This record gives sequence, structure tokens and C-alpha cells, in this order.
Amino acid sequence: MEIVFIRVSFYLTLLVMTMISFEMLILLFLTGFFSGFVDSIAGGGGLISVPVLLATGMPPQVVLGTNKLQSSFGAFSSAYNYTRKGVVNLRECIPGIIFTIIGASAGAVSVQLMNPDFIRQLVPFLLIPVFVYTVFSGALNTASDAKLPRNFFFFLAGIAIGFYDGFFGPGTGSFWAAGLVFFMGMELTRATGTTKVMNFTSNAVALSLFLIGGNVNYKVGLVMAAGSVIGARAGSSMAMKKGSRFIRPVFVTIVLITIVRLFYQNYSVFSAS
Repeated sequence: MEIVFIRVSFYLTLLVMTMISFEMLILLFLTGFFSGFVDSIAGGGGLISVPVLLATGMPPQVVLGTNKLQSSFGAFSSAYNYTRKGVVNLRECIPGIIFTIIGASAGAVSVQLMNPDFIRQLVPFLLIPVFVYTVFSGALNTASDAKLPRNFFFFLAGIAIGFYDGFFGPGTGSFWAAGLVFFMGMELTRATGTTKVMNFTSNAVALSLFLIGGNVNYKVGLVMAAGSVIGARAGSSMAMKKGSRFIRPVFVTIVLITIVRLFYQNYSVFSAS
């Protein structure tokens, strides 16, 4: 199935190659590759892809929609790889998928009716304990007892994190991975794979709404998607091969960068007002 997915993205990319300059084609493909690679290991691929998309001069809503297109391809690639290798049991993820669809749909609708500034200012403070826990916890390479029933956890996390991803987004993968490790007792590699399943779910929900609104640049998004599929496959394979000792420093780095970026953006907003 993944081979078919890669071939489809490849042929679609060939279709739009003639409409994009060679230099831009290479830049977009590499951006998609590195974004997919990083995102499949620790989340945070948008830290790479969104600035490049903004530099193209597209409107912000088109940037977000186009990023959801390419990241959906990458999330599917890594989720399928984790599932195919047996790291993730897709059947166990079904409650999380259902509640994530509900939460992400509510978030995507709410962001069109509400100002996301409050969430934007709150998130870096919420990510700080995630960062501290990941740095100082010694139990990330081994599974432990779950602190909550699985379905109850997926209900809470699916609604809350799904809503957040549909409403705002940065740090979603960090919240999922930390929650799965802390509350469900998962080893970090399995938590990362499960996170990718949930990421694909919320990405697909958000993408469908961006498509309905006409806020997706297909030419740019499909070129990046081709790179994202390959990068996500490479990143998830490396994560499974090297395990939590490899994932942990990458995860910590991405969480720290996200915290710094959001604090910088928030203070920039305050200083400009």
C-alpha cells in the first residue's frame, strides 16, 4: 500500500514539475524531505516547512493548507511504516482515531470563530513540563504500567489534543508522545509510532477543511509531499532501528525549539502592539 502511495505522489509531482522552476522544485522537495524526516521521529516538521512556504509569498491560510497537504502524506508514510513493522497495533488506536477526528473537527471549526491568541500564549508554558519530564525521566526506553484505562486516555487526549491540533497545532506531537509515555506507560518508540497515527488523523481532518475552503496550493504541496513521504519513511525506519536513545535527544531538541519559537512569536506580538 505504501508503495502505491509513493508512486501516486511521484507521478503527481512529475505532473506539476513543468510548472515550477528547477531551483524551486529542489528547494520544495528537500524541505518536504527534511520536514518529513524530523516529523516522523519527534514531530515539529512544521518548524522547517512553514517558514519556507511563507517565503514563497503565499497567503498565510494557503501556507497552512499547503503544509497540511504535504504533512498528511508524510504522516501517513511514517504511520504506515510503524504499523507495518509491528511497533503500533492499529486496532488499539481505533478509539484514539475516533476521538481525534471529533476533537480536530471541533478545533478546525472553532478557529474560524475564535481568536487563537490565548492558546498561542498558553502552549509554550504547557510544553515546558513536557521538556523537563523528557530530559530528566529515566524510564523512556522501557514500558511501564498504565496510569489510565486505554479508552479513557484516548477519549481525553483525542478530544483535547485533537481540538488543539485543529485549532492551532505546534507541539501536537510532543503532547501526544509525552501523554502516551506518562499515562499509558509506553516505551518512547511505540509512543512515537502511535503519535504518527493520531497526527495523520488530525492532519487529514484539517486538510479536508482547507480543501473545501480552496486554501491549498497543489503544485507546491505535491512536490513537498513527494519529499515528505521519502523523508518520513527514512526517519521512522531510523527511529525503529535505533530506538528511544536516538529519539529522545531529537524529541527534546524539537520541543525546546518549539518553546523558544512560540515565546519569541508571542513577545514579538506584544512588542508590535
